[in-house]
Amino acid sequence: MASVTLKGVKKIYDNKVVAVHDFDLEIKDKEFVVFVGPSGCGKSTTLRMIAGLEDISEGTVEIDGTVVNDLQPKDRDIAMVFQNYALYPHMTVYDNIAFSLRLKKVPEEEVYAKVTNAAEILGITDYLMRKPRALSGGQRQRVAIGRAMVRNANVFLMDEPLSNLDAKLRNQMRAEIILLRQKLNTTFVYVTHDQTEAMTLGDRIVIMQDGYIEQVGTPTEVFEMPANIFVAEFIGAPKMNMMKTRLERNGDSYTVSPFGATMRVDGEKCASLLEHHAGSTDITLGVRPEHIVLREGPAADAIPCTLEVNEMMGSELHLHVYTEDGSRLIVRVPTLSLSAERRAALTRGAKLYISFESRVMHFFGPDGINLLTDLKNVRTATSSGDR
Repeated sequence: MASVTLKGVKKIYDNKVVAVHDFDLEIKDKEFVVFVGPSGCGKSTTLRMIAGLEDISEGTVEIDGTVVNDLQPKDRDIAMVFQNYALYPHMTVYDNIAFSLRLKKVPEEEVYAKVTNAAEILGITDYLMRKPRALSGGQRQRVAIGRAMVRNANVFLMDEPLSNLDAKLRNQMRAEIILLRQKLNTTFVYVTHDQTEAMTLGDRIVIMQDGYIEQVGTPTEVFEMPANIFVAEFIGAPKMNMMKTRLERNGDSYTVSPFGATMRVDGEKCASLLEHHAGSTDITLGVRPEHIVLREGPAADAIPCTLEVNEMMGSELHLHVYTEDGSRLIVRVPTLSLSAERRAALTRGAKLYISFESRVMHFFGPDGINLLTDLKNVRTATSSGDR
């Protein structure tokens, strides 16, 4: 087993494009860390630098306390699973899994034991004599994982291994990777652009944008306390609603007035704002779609809006509404919370009133940073725009 430490790691290509900026991260032994972000954010490049498949322009990568910048991939004691499986089409499943062991001149009886054990864990024993072309996408991915497993490497690197699978297979393989992690009990570094994978798999999540780390935290931390607007909108589906408004302080109390509806900020949120010495200021107010509720009628703390689209998602409705000034919001409503009559009335053009409690509010300052965060060196909206 091994820890992985990146110190000031930077990747600059020949055309002077900086793909990864000053990347600092310590991954603990046996930890499952997920790099997540939009396409082109530098997550795969960072993984490939750990693997030795990309040169490091600046900084150091350490595996188990040893600097590996100048070591070949085969000498780093890592195993990698690629997005495109990278299987040899002319070899059987057995031979694909056994390939790296045979390169190391491992005795054939040991090869047999390791290959059959990996196949049993992954549920591909019946396919060992087949060629990759005779397998489904999910089965091919299991073979690729099996090939990495038999190496008994200290660090497992996985580069978007599920992106080529359909939704049903992705859900199934996510569960299998969780079970595999429990059986192998080793260090995992996993790259994905899918925030659902990140939230369900990772002990910690590294959220990236434009080669920078935006936030590192547990799934609960990044969901409940996003460091800035980018993280808030990236984590969660549908994304968090953002509303321009003003936070008003009057003594030890606060109010916000999104779209003219005045709402008190009380309880823990009020206490936290006081603790962070928040004053009256223009803010962006964030509220997740599932935290907005439908009201029966107009009220001082309710936002009037008009229904534009009603998406039936089975267990819930996604209501796309627009306010009187034309701003658009999304509301998630559990289907069972509504009567049949109320559901039938949710048609295009219907007049609705919505509100939310202060405990679900997120407050972002003019720089885009969460007013309640205690994180250091959080990237601001201004610096993000200047990248």
